[in-house]
Amino acid sequence: MRRVRTIGGGRAGTSLGAALESAGWELLGCLGRGDDLGGAAARTDVLVIATPDDAVETVAGSVRSVDSTLVVHLSGALGLDVLDGHPRRAAMHPLVSLPTPDLGTERLRGAWFAVAGDLGVNSLVEALGGRSFPIDDGARPLYHAAAVISSNHLVALLGQTERVAAAAGVPLEVMLDLAQGTLDNVRRLGPAAALTGPAARGDEATIARHLEALPADEHALYEALVREAQRLADG
Repeated sequence: MRRVRTIGGGRAGTSLGAALESAGWELLGCLGRGDDLGGAAARTDVLVIATPDDAVETVAGSVRSVDSTLVVHLSGALGLDVLDGHPRRAAMHPLVSLPTPDLGTERLRGAWFAVAGDLGVNSLVEALGGRSFPIDDGARPLYHAAAVISSNHLVALLGQTERVAAAAGVPLEVMLDLAQGTLDNVRRLGPAAALTGPAARGDEATIARHLEALPADEHALYEALVREAQRLADG
């Protein structure tokens, strides 16, 4: 049996704690605002700091170090320096969206994790049946930017899809099936080979008709993505 304690009661900390508990770990509780953090690393094998990025360093500095305890943060953008002072330190960023604690708990099982630092972090990944890849501190901002683009920016794009489709009387579900097929194509072929549509074939007349039909406040995003599609098509 392994013991874990978390700091931060948001979606990430709650999801990870529940996922590890379901995998047989002993969850010693979740500390939050107002709790005394000084002894958080005592009598546990792993202490997970699951706070927002701008609080990680302050929280870590509030915890008295324990030589045997592995202190882990979940940030994708921060390096190990924010955990300075703790002999065993690691980063473990789950490369999966956690929209709710229940969905997060489910999706953490078998997920990809970006890891760095103490090799003991692999025991958490293995407990979740996950897969990991190393990310050096210097590459973490770029890595996290890629993660944001592939997840958050995709959601923002689908928000535009929902608005425009609704104006045409088409349900979002129809477009989500199209998007899922496109993701499958990208997985099989890569982005450039999976690209189709008017920008890929140089159909400027169709693009012009789209812009004429779209509300003015949708033009900027549409035109920006047309340019990116043309860039991809041009190699």
